[in-house]
Amino acid sequence: MEKKVKQYIEKQKSPQKEICLKLREIIIRTFPGIQEEMKWGVPTFAGGKFYIGALRDHVNLGFSINGLSKGDIALFEGNGKTLRHIKVKNFDNIDEDRIVKLLKIAGECLGDC
Repeated sequence: MEKKVKQYIEKQKSPQKEICLKLREIIIRTFPGIQEEMKWGVPTFAGGKFYIGALRDHVNLGFSINGLSKGDIALFEGNGKTLRHIKVKNFDNIDEDRIVKLLKIAGECLGDC
């Protein structure tokens, strides 16, 4: 784990800390060898294609929506022009299948585009 990413996650309170660790693990498992770094004050992956942001009562898992269809963009929350997210409020209710599906949609051209 990149040092600054580790520091960011370690300083979070429960359950955000555990949620961040699980989301990171899902990203790494879905895209082995993906680059991680701190950017915009939060852990990012693949140069900002994905991010994990801990907030007071939940964690946002963010996705770049560049190049996605309107139908795909509708799967995410928020109204950003280039980034959208999903909120994860509870560790026990992490829908890993949905997260992997969204990661693959948003990361469809990782390394190829």
